[in-house]
Amino acid sequence: MTKQTGKELLLATLRHEPVDAVPWLPFAGVHAGKLKNYDATEVLTDGDKLFESLLEVNRVYDPDGQPVLFDLQVEAEILGCDLVWAKKAPPSVATHPLAGDMTIPDRMPEKSDGRLPMILDVMARMKQTVGEHTALYGLVCGPLTLASHLRGTEIFMDMMLNADPLHRLLAYTRDVTKRMIEFYVEAGMDVIAVVDPLVSQVGPRHFEQFLSEPFKDVFDHIRALGAFSSFFVCGDATKNIEIMCQTGPDSIGIDENINLMQAKAITDQYDVVMGGNIPLTTVMLMGTQQDNMKFALDIVDSYSPHNLILAPGCDMPYDVPIENVIGIVEAIRDPERIREVLKNYESPELFDIDVELPDYDNLDCPLVEVFTLDSETCAACTYMYGAAMRAVSELGTPVKIVEYKFTERENVARCMKMGVTNLPSIYINGQLKYSSIIPSNDELLAEIRRAI
Repeated sequence: MTKQTGKELLLATLRHEPVDAVPWLPFAGVHAGKLKNYDATEVLTDGDKLFESLLEVNRVYDPDGQPVLFDLQVEAEILGCDLVWAKKAPPSVATHPLAGDMTIPDRMPEKSDGRLPMILDVMARMKQTVGEHTALYGLVCGPLTLASHLRGTEIFMDMMLNADPLHRLLAYTRDVTKRMIEFYVEAGMDVIAVVDPLVSQVGPRHFEQFLSEPFKDVFDHIRALGAFSSFFVCGDATKNIEIMCQTGPDSIGIDENINLMQAKAITDQYDVVMGGNIPLTTVMLMGTQQDNMKFALDIVDSYSPHNLILAPGCDMPYDVPIENVIGIVEAIRDPERIREVLKNYESPELFDIDVELPDYDNLDCPLVEVFTLDSETCAACTYMYGAAMRAVSELGTPVKIVEYKFTERENVARCMKMGVTNLPSIYINGQLKYSSIIPSNDELLAEIRRAI
């Protein structure tokens, strides 16, 4: 018998067919550049360096599926947002063209716009080079996150006060998303992942009011084009998993903020494939190779391979040790040997750090603490921290604001000591106020004023 390719395994999983193994989908976005000593900006702007890096990911990490690019700012850049570039992370959005004027544009992306010529060329080259044995993913920015790139944090106030203009904005960003999908499917992408981190920051009521129809339309469009789909959300979207399933994606991707077993129980009811959710920082970035082997093996041993894809919770941090990812590959490809390797392994106390918390009862001024994965790389974190910064700047009275990034070992220990369970979160004077929900400016201002 001919051995099944990784692509065949992953696509069979998306067709809900019986499979003997869990497919492996490493989200090596900017991390791909690390394998060839290119920084994030180089790998996201230079087609040859991107292609070279992706081939190295394919060779070293043996993926069944592989994204070509993980950058949720491509569409925003085309539509007029200014970007801030970084060496070890995708760019972030610096300006929001619709922040002061809710006039909805009508411009649609063209293949000649922005970085699209480079991206489409690399997609075609990857299809020709590895497309026979690896399923290729094209990642597009989802309608809500794209709308927030254009509108800024005002979008959360719009949900309460400007429903009609927001519906029109989301209809526009939906159409932009559909145009990008058409380009990527034409370039040979087998799976389209609609990545929308801000979905975790709204509740089911607002999801149903504003997002259900746009997402249904997007996933119907992908299906009509003959590709598979993934609804990829970061943060604690537990409250929205069922309503996400109802929009009709072939699969859903989650991060470590969501309990995999609980979420899969819901997705199985809808016969939707679940993808995830190897922790990006505590395991992949800061753990040992054995920790990564063990986490992957625990998933393989705890679940049937039916309707499951093993993947990092989101775009892998640039500095994830290469040997850690190789450890995951080994656990997936040779679980019997790795069980023997790990039978006497005990994980070291990586976060046993003495962290001193502020004396919250005797503060000189109110203290706003924002716990994020990293506001430079996580869109939901960017807007949560931005909302806090804006509120503090408008108060006109002394307020201290601090961001604690989960990518730093000391901050992981701080989260554990504080009892922070979900990212991003806002604490005021040591009290949790917002967890995986970005507040409107008026709400946050009122909360801070109560602490003054």
